[in-house]
Amino acid sequence: MILSLAAIAFACGTGSQTETATAEASPVGGGQSTVEDNVSQPNIVQAAVGSADHTTLVAALQAAEYVDALANAGPFTVFAPTNDAFGKLPEGTVETLVKPENQATLRNILEYHVYIGVIGESLYRNNTNWGQANGDKIVLKVDGDKKMVNDANVIATVPTSNGIIYVIDGVLLPPEK
Repeated sequence: MILSLAAIAFACGTGSQTETATAEASPVGGGQSTVEDNVSQPNIVQAAVGSADHTTLVAALQAAEYVDALANAGPFTVFAPTNDAFGKLPEGTVETLVKPENQATLRNILEYHVYIGVIGESLYRNNTNWGQANGDKIVLKVDGDKKMVNDANVIATVPTSNGIIYVIDGVLLPPEK
């Protein structure tokens, strides 16, 4: 499950330092996510797209029109729920959120999973608060080797070309206002 995301991130990051990344220009109307680059380490979106465990997250990013934002240079920290994490939500929740009329709500939830900057391993400390892209705060927790964000467990860490992904086993829901 986690291995596929980590394998893609690390396999694509290997190669000769003399190789030059070649990227074709985006088609008119295309964003950063349409740039093709098969040499560099994958960005956050490419890593998620390459993971069989994150198809629901990718579909949500597409429905919220948030793909290009996370394909940009960043840096970003993304707390990426697995398909199983989305499956824990009440029945029909995901289907309702991806409807066009719920795009703002979906985007708010997705932005609650994104920190602008990199929360590296050395910054991951117990009971620290971090302001997310949607303006709300998450709480990071550490207990020995166990890491959590709010009530979700971190089950893998994947470095990318534009930040870091923490794969989590729960969907983070912003606090009600």
